[in-house]
Amino acid sequence: MALSIFLLDLLVLVASLTAFFAIRDFQRRGGIPYPPGPPPLPLIGNLFDIPKEFAWLQFSALAKKYGDVISFRVFGQVIVVLNTSKATKELFEKRGEIYSDRPTVPFHEMMGWQWNVTLARYTDDWRQARKLLDRGLRPGAIAAYRPLQETKARVLLTQLLENPNEWEAHLGYLLGTVIMGMGYGYEVQGRNDRKIDVARKMARLGADTVLPGALLVNDLPFLRHIPEWLPWFSYKPLARYGYDIGQEVLHAPMAFVKEGILNGTAQPSLALEGLQEMENLKGQEREKADEALAGALASMYAAGTDTVHSVFIMSFFVAVLLHPAIQKIAQQELDMVTKRERLPTFEDRPALPFVDAICKEVLRWRPVVPLAVPHATTKDDVYEGLFIPKGTMVFGNVWAMFHDPEMYPEPDSFIPGRFLNADGSLREDPLLMSAFGFGKRICPGRHVVDGTFFIIIASLLSVFNIEKGQDADGGPEGFTYIGGAISRPHSFRCSIIPRDKRAEELIVADSLTR
Repeated sequence: MALSIFLLDLLVLVASLTAFFAIRDFQRRGGIPYPPGPPPLPLIGNLFDIPKEFAWLQFSALAKKYGDVISFRVFGQVIVVLNTSKATKELFEKRGEIYSDRPTVPFHEMMGWQWNVTLARYTDDWRQARKLLDRGLRPGAIAAYRPLQETKARVLLTQLLENPNEWEAHLGYLLGTVIMGMGYGYEVQGRNDRKIDVARKMARLGADTVLPGALLVNDLPFLRHIPEWLPWFSYKPLARYGYDIGQEVLHAPMAFVKEGILNGTAQPSLALEGLQEMENLKGQEREKADEALAGALASMYAAGTDTVHSVFIMSFFVAVLLHPAIQKIAQQELDMVTKRERLPTFEDRPALPFVDAICKEVLRWRPVVPLAVPHATTKDDVYEGLFIPKGTMVFGNVWAMFHDPEMYPEPDSFIPGRFLNADGSLREDPLLMSAFGFGKRICPGRHVVDGTFFIIIASLLSVFNIEKGQDADGGPEGFTYIGGAISRPHSFRCSIIPRDKRAEELIVADSLTR
């Protein structure tokens, strides 16, 4: 009897609290509805409706049922997903002052990652750090680093010629060397270099903990206070690990550059340029500028290692393996330009529209971050009669936009020709920039990424054939993807074989000039 009375009292309490919050919420929005979505449960809301894997696919499916803009509520947190380019353009670009914040991620705060420009709130400190990145990574400025990108792409060719079975590791090494060279003038010391390894760990930890539902502490922030002696419930040990690797990413490369300045060995880099520009600053002004520069470059460093970039090249491999005819067309184009007398360069890019179209189609076909990094609203807003409150976590479903059949016919097919005009020239598509984010929070390194992708793919196709590997039964390998914040192919085998003797000669001759 006592248990029955307790349960009844508990039910009444839950019902009363639900009614109270519902009435207060209705009054706040003046009766304007939230974007439609699955009906929430009392108190916990849509906790069980938020998918933990391949969320972009499930959001796309829900959009067909509820509309292009859908919403969820989890413990009072409103989550909105925009599934069309129309909505993202209107909110992230035209209303950027409202939609350029980032949501608070309690676990990231526990790790002290507030310095990370990618994840930081929309503050004056963020704007200062972002200005440094925009200036250093603008197209005119990064042209000085094209020789570095070309050299590292050719190092990759040599590595693949000598040990093709380790292609995935070679990719991670290559992309890390480009970022570390540009950012800090640092020459990576082999594939197991500590500076690359720690950035990779930070990037993966960030990707694993940023999406709704990834960690319960992000939905219930009071859990951050659970003491460490409750090991199954405490997040503190993992947060301490995240803090340690974050501090190493933030400070170790800058310490390397500063030491190089003192002993005269510092190489040209964004860090060196930034430190030289602040030489005349003193006191707190110098300290603040130094912190902004360190945070800006560390953000690029953490985001620019193999985690994201190698995923793109892996998806390129998947595309070529599934559609081998594309490889042959690209090689014919490359041969016409280089005459097979040299390796391709950035100067060849205008004459290689099909190779460029392959790069664009990989971005569209398998976006690396299908939901982009979430935005947050800084005040209440209304969009097409739908209420979006202050503090809402807003996702742009890049996958849904890139697989919209009205924008891209046969969206699941890999068709580079969709980015070519009738005369064979390259067709620009502004929507593709959504692969790098939206509005004021678009990735400042997008031009570096674009150039790196192009020179790697052009270099690879000029001298290698990429063919399917064989499994234990002699059949072709399948290709499946991991469905977290980053959409990454599971590891697979493939054969990377020189096209012929001439291709080997070009690789060897180039290696002798370095």
